[in-house]
Amino acid sequence: MKGGFNGLKGKQISLISIVLMSTTILMWAWEKTPLLTTLVPAETETRLQVSPELRDVVVDRAVPSQQELDVGKGVTALAEKDARKEEFRAGLGTTLDSGQEESRKSDGIDSDQVTDHVESNGISSSESKEAGNVVGEEASNPEERTSVDRRHGEKAEEKNSVLQKPIDPAYTNISVGGNLEDKLTTHMESPGCNYAKGKWVVGDKQPLYSGFSCKQWLSGPWACRLTQRTDFAYEMLRWQPRDCQMEEFEGSKFLKRMQDKTLAFVGDSLGRQQFQSLMCMVTGGNERKDVIDVGMEYGIAQARGDVRPSGWAYRFPSTNTTILYYWSASLCDVQPINPTDPATDYAMHLDRPPAFLVQYLHKLDVVVLNTGHHWNRGKLKANRWVMYVGGKPNKDKKIAMIWKAKNVTVYSVVNWVNSQLPKYPGLKVFYRSISPRHFVGGDWNTGGSCDNTKPMSVGKEVLQDESSDESAAGAVKGTGVKILDITALSQLRDEGHISRFRIQAKSGMQDCLHWCLPGVPDTWNEILFNQI
Repeated sequence: MKGGFNGLKGKQISLISIVLMSTTILMWAWEKTPLLTTLVPAETETRLQVSPELRDVVVDRAVPSQQELDVGKGVTALAEKDARKEEFRAGLGTTLDSGQEESRKSDGIDSDQVTDHVESNGISSSESKEAGNVVGEEASNPEERTSVDRRHGEKAEEKNSVLQKPIDPAYTNISVGGNLEDKLTTHMESPGCNYAKGKWVVGDKQPLYSGFSCKQWLSGPWACRLTQRTDFAYEMLRWQPRDCQMEEFEGSKFLKRMQDKTLAFVGDSLGRQQFQSLMCMVTGGNERKDVIDVGMEYGIAQARGDVRPSGWAYRFPSTNTTILYYWSASLCDVQPINPTDPATDYAMHLDRPPAFLVQYLHKLDVVVLNTGHHWNRGKLKANRWVMYVGGKPNKDKKIAMIWKAKNVTVYSVVNWVNSQLPKYPGLKVFYRSISPRHFVGGDWNTGGSCDNTKPMSVGKEVLQDESSDESAAGAVKGTGVKILDITALSQLRDEGHISRFRIQAKSGMQDCLHWCLPGVPDTWNEILFNQI
């Protein structure tokens, strides 16, 4: 047989030619349409990753060592991290088991003093004491515990929509649906800086006021310098945003910025703490005889039998600046069902804004709203609140679940305010995210404590873009209302609470809800000052 190409037969030559032609065609086609890239997704393809609803709010800047940290209880760094996760769950809500309709974390502490459990709507002092006992009983019942705003063990369709249709269109068109993933990725609306990202650092300046001197504006039990407490290192911590510098707060600068304007806090006792903090910051804690009480201009007065006034309003004549606080624990309209009956129940209109806002919004320039810790069965029963929707008692069992009822109100009041913004172009409204609790080893009435003197913030930094308060972030999304996001940064400050300390040395339940002043709420006001 002859070698080489000349030795091949005709059929063999034809077969080789066909193979060569096919290979050429395939190579050309590969160049024009890369087959691999159409069959295999690129490694750099972005994939949506949804964080768990109860996710860590803190990122360690370095891998923790196994050396024990001195946080008062001698736990290791890793154990401390796990403990903080549990404390965060306790502070912002607990898991709802699929076989249990609701679980509740009741703070039970909502006033200036730990023993004052009820902030009433026209309830007499004696009735308040009795109602306080009811709160204690309710808080100890595990079957009646409700999450502040968590959604575990629910069906997917219930997660994505609280309501099937708007309620009471005379007040608002509620839109609380939408994809859960959208709510988990809501970013701060501040164009220049996300003030919620950052870390606590030791400052080189004293607080803007002293708890010893700010007696004109500050409730005694909240001024921890006047109590039996002896460690005050917490006063020196300052919040440092990650991506920008905050403008330093000055009372004179604030008054000038708010010249001829009114700032109103509307909410619960944490809102009252923020109000008192701001009054102390603006005055430097000094007595100001020139400041005028203008509560009557805003319908704020103390009715007979009330534990305290419905709020306070003060005006600084030098700049005609007014700062006020109005008590609205649930942030919805609450009205007596039978005004002539002293023992009447109160209609808690979930879909209506507080009457104060409806009546006085036109007189306000900056509004800070908040609610949260009063949304539990104990509070509703103690205050004799009955849920109403559309002007009638609520019959929807889904809405009756505490966290859903709260969401109805939060979305409703935000949407109502947003609908009013076109009428008042200069009006700025903020919804302040929830302030966390730090009870460890129990709840407020079961031996819970917050005895740390060294904060969990050491070596930690808040890096998340979205708010830990998903209800707040979801409500303001797409509206002109901005979020004042203080949840994650406050979560790091477990040592800043009033804790076990009293003006008079005596034992009792610890207050791991309210804050020592000066303290953490001052930072809330510094951020507010920068966002105004």
